Formats: sequence, structure tokens, C-alpha cells
Amino acid sequence: MEEIQELLTQAVEAIGGSPRPGQQKMADAVAHAFDSGRHLAVQAGTGTGKSLAYLVPSLHYAHEEDACVIVATATLALQRQLVERDLPRLVEALDGDYTYAILKGRSNYVCLNKLAVETALIGAEDYQWMKPHLDRVYEWADETDTGDRDHLDPGVPQQVWAKVSTTAQECPGASVCPHGDECFAEKAKAQARGVDVVVTNHALLAIDATSPIDILPAHDAVVIDEAHELVDKITDVSTATISVMALKMAATRAEKIVGKHSDGVDKLREVTGDLEEILPALPLGRWEESTPDEAKAPLAGVGDALDAVYTELSLTEDDAEGDPEGYAEKRSLMSHVQTLIDGLERMLEGSDADVVWLEKDLRDERRLMVAPLSVASVLADNLFGTNTTVLTSATLALGGKFDAMARAWGLTDLPWDSLDVGTPFDTQGSAIMYLSRHLPPPGRDGLTDELLDELEHLILAAGGRTLGLFSSKRAAVEATEALRPRLPFDIYCQGDDAIGALIEQFAANENSCLFGTLSLWQGVDVPGPSLSLVTIDRIPFPRPDDPLSQARKEATDARGGNGFMQVAASHAALLMAQGAGRLLRATTDRGVVAILDSRIATKRYGSFILRSIPPMWTTTDLDTVTGALKRLIAARHKG
Repeated sequence: MEEIQELLTQAVEAIGGSPRPGQQKMADAVAHAFDSGRHLAVQAGTGTGKSLAYLVPSLHYAHEEDACVIVATATLALQRQLVERDLPRLVEALDGDYTYAILKGRSNYVCLNKLAVETALIGAEDYQWMKPHLDRVYEWADETDTGDRDHLDPGVPQQVWAKVSTTAQECPGASVCPHGDECFAEKAKAQARGVDVVVTNHALLAIDATSPIDILPAHDAVVIDEAHELVDKITDVSTATISVMALKMAATRAEKIVGKHSDGVDKLREVTGDLEEILPALPLGRWEESTPDEAKAPLAGVGDALDAVYTELSLTEDDAEGDPEGYAEKRSLMSHVQTLIDGLERMLEGSDADVVWLEKDLRDERRLMVAPLSVASVLADNLFGTNTTVLTSATLALGGKFDAMARAWGLTDLPWDSLDVGTPFDTQGSAIMYLSRHLPPPGRDGLTDELLDELEHLILAAGGRTLGLFSSKRAAVEATEALRPRLPFDIYCQGDDAIGALIEQFAANENSCLFGTLSLWQGVDVPGPSLSLVTIDRIPFPRPDDPLSQARKEATDARGGNGFMQVAASHAALLMAQGAGRLLRATTDRGVVAILDSRIATKRYGSFILRSIPPMWTTTDLDTVTGALKRLIAARHKG
């Protein structure tokens, strides 16, 4: 490992950094994993410099072994950081001929075929407001070298982008697409072949692991950053949806290809109408035993109609040369219809490996969902079974152990090692953990007056400078509306503006507060004086009516485990650790994490959750905390 340490030292010195024991230990462990073939889970706290700790051994291993290492992140923001900052600096610092590329999901690139045909599928009402955005995309598509949505500045609304991009499931394939030779997604794939490190995201890694088609280039090892999100990403990719809107759109698209006198399209519209009538009468939530009797016939009818549409599409004349755009659209629609058929079959089959439920979206539209009960076997067989894999995050050791994450990943029966390199921050000396033991436990009727009063006292003591993390949007809005008249500080609330803009305003306005939900629990990075207090209104257990969590709890209980601890408490512990991690983002940061849910101090699971959070000096005395915050702010003013 001496060579790895020399390279790491060279890289750190070149970018003006200093040696970090945790970073050095992690780099050695990653190199050992590549050499030994044993999987590795590494918890590396904020400030470790974990990206360098895995990029240095990844580049070295790939270069020396003529191999390829995939680095997968959960967020596009980290992807951009790795490709636009970390890897260029690292390659320059190491003065070697190392190579790297970025590869995103197909929907992140503009689709030239969609640009050619999609406007015909847009309704007149939508087209009016979309046209200025579409015109700008058309102009940009003629100029861009990458077709990457991130390079379109300013961007366009998601509804518009969906019209000019395609998914892997809808893409007809470069060999038959009339724009295959110019395809931006295919160009990105070509650039990724033969490089040392390919940076991608969890979603694309998930598709590669679950698809018979190779999405990623051939590779020998995988590094998964933000690995605490991996199970959710794999679950999302493996989840199918059936909605009335999707069926109506499929019928509209099919009619444009097969004509207006199509038996299949007519049948699909008829049975979609039947389904639309019956869905409001069906029970929301999980269908535990099997499909309700009253839903079987309509769903079977939808399946038969989709089969008929697929057959009619397959029988239409192929004219790849005379009508290349139309041919590509047909292939795309056939793929989409097959996806609907596959999802419907899973719903009707009612396998023990799947969870089926009916939910209602924000527009009050009902949609049927089917998701895997567990993704452990998928990961064990299709990811860990074929590649040495390193999984890393600031939050992996829940309750102080890696067991919960290892079970969810499917690692337990495979050769794997774990390592917690800690954080270079002095969390005990820099942060106070306040547990509001005296508050009434949270209920279903919103925030209590006692909690709002306590939140007011804490924010006043901190002089604003507060990130308020709430378990629901309703609670965040309720707290905002209650405290704005009572506090002399600006309170920004999620939903007032785009998340990025709100975070920028919060960071720039030192005496402000930012309230929000899950989007703020992870990824918010505001070092310095603008953040001295993180408040958490309640332990973020999964909702009692969450069908997937409930099914996973029951399955764990049936195996003889503790479903509440292994599923619900582990979920909460992971989010609590992520939320508490928003406080200390630099070595000079100081402040308080206040948990305003008394159950953290009174219930047995509280200690499990607290062991998942970096150790801080802990108290249940409000006066002690407000006094410490006032002294901290006074010291900053003097400084």
C-alpha cells in the first residue's frame, strides 16, 4: 500500500491540502479490496476527503491492471463535483495519463429523434406555453457537443424536457434510430469505453444490474458513493406504475402509428375507461393477499388490450429508410407498451417477491404500483456477484454497526469487510446534542404549542442561523406560519422557491432560518456562521401507511427478526444521522443539534438512533443549550 500512500500524498499536497489519517486509512482499505476481491463498506464522516480516498486507488488499479472502475453516486451534484473538480485536479496532480468519463442515464441527454417527432404529440394548450422552451432546446441542440441537460443554461421545466428526451425503455436503439449516428447518449457511452474511471449514478448502475442488456461499459470494480441511498435507487428502478393517464397516452401514440380504425386502440380506450371508473372505489394502500376481485376483470382487460396494441404495432409495415422517425417512434412505443404489460403481469400475479398497492398522487389521480419486497438478491447476484464493490457514505453504521445496511444490500453471505474511519472534526467539543425529554410526544394533530415555543426560544438564542428539518411539508409550513410573526428573522420555507435558491439565500443571510422536509435532510452544505442550530421536529419513521415499509417489516418479523428495528428504526436512524450531519461542515463550525421529539430520550430505540449519529456532548436542559448558543453568537460578534 506504500505506492497508494505516495500517490495520495502527492495529490493532497498538489491541491494544498493536509494529510488526514482517516483518508489515508480509507485509501489503503480500498486498494486492499481491489487486490483481494473482498467487498468493502466504509463509513467516512464529513471532512474525511473520501472522494480522493477512493479515486486515487481506483485510478491506480485501473491503470495498472488495464481495468475499468465504475464510480456511482446518488446525486448529479456529486457526479458534477467528481468530473468537473476532483478528477481533473487529481489527474493533473498525479501527472499521469489517467482517463475518465461521465455517463448519465439516457433521459439526461436530449433525444434528436424526439425533437423530430414529439411536437406532433403535444396538445395545443400545452404547446402554447411550451413553445418558447422548445425553441430554445432546438437551437441549443444544434450547438451543443454533449446534449447533456446540465449544459442547457438556463434549464427548462421537467414537463418540457420529458418531451425532448427519452428513457432507456423507450429508446428504439441506435441501430434503428434515424439519428443513431448523432445520438448524444451513444456518444457518451462511446467516450466511456476504454477509460480508467467511469462516473455514473445509482440509477444507471441499477438499470445495468437489473437489465439483460449491458448499459455500462465492461468493468472490473465498482465504487458506490452515497451508498446509504443505494437500496432506494434500486427499488425505484424496479418499480412499475400503471395509471389511467399513461394508458391514455399509449393509446394516443399508438393511434398515430396504426391509424384511427384500430381494434387494439379502441379496446385499450374502452378498458381504460372501465379502469378509470372503478379505481376510485378500490381501497387505497397495499393489496396484501391478491388483487381485489372487482379489479381483476378490468386489469385483465387492460392487459389483453395492451397485448393487442403491441401485436398491431409489430404488424405495421417497417419503413426504416422511408420514414425513419416514424419507425423509431414505433419501436419506442412498443418498448413502452411492453413495460406496461410487464408491470401489469406483476400486479396480477401477486408474487411474494413483490408488493402491490394503489396510491393517489398530488393531482388526485390514482395509480397502481408494484415494487420488489427486497433488492438484496438482485444486488448479491448482479452486482456483488460479478464485481468487487466498495460502498461508502458518511452514514452506514446504524446503531454503531454495519449489519442493517449489509442485510439490505445482500452482502451478509458474501466476503466483505467494514471500516469506520470517523471524522477529523471534534464532534464532542464542537457540538451539543439537545434532547427535549420534557416535551409531549408528537401526535397526529400537527406541531404542539410546546414544541413551537421551544423552537422559538432556540432560534432566538441562535440569532436565527437555523436549519429546521421537518418530517412533513405540512409541519414545515405550520412552523413557518406560526413563527414568522414571532421572530425578527427571515424564515425561508421549502416551496417558496427552488431548493438551490433557498439554500443560497439562507447561506448569504446570516441571521435567517430555512425550514423544509426530506430534500434538506441530505446534501445541504452551509459551513460558517450562517448555520449554528439544526432542529428536528420528530423522528422520521416511515409513515404507518407506507405499503413497502410495512411489507418489509412484516417479512422481517416472519423470518424471526425485529421488523420495527431492522426496517423502521434503521430508516429513521439513517435520516437522523444525515440530518444531524448538516451542522458541522468545517473544522471551525460550532453549534447545536436539537431533537424536539421526546421519544429519543424515553424509548428504547432512542439509544440505537443516537449511536448512529457522531458523538456529541448531550443534555436535556434547555437553559444550558440556549446559554451555549448565546455565548457562541456573542463570541462570533466579538471575533
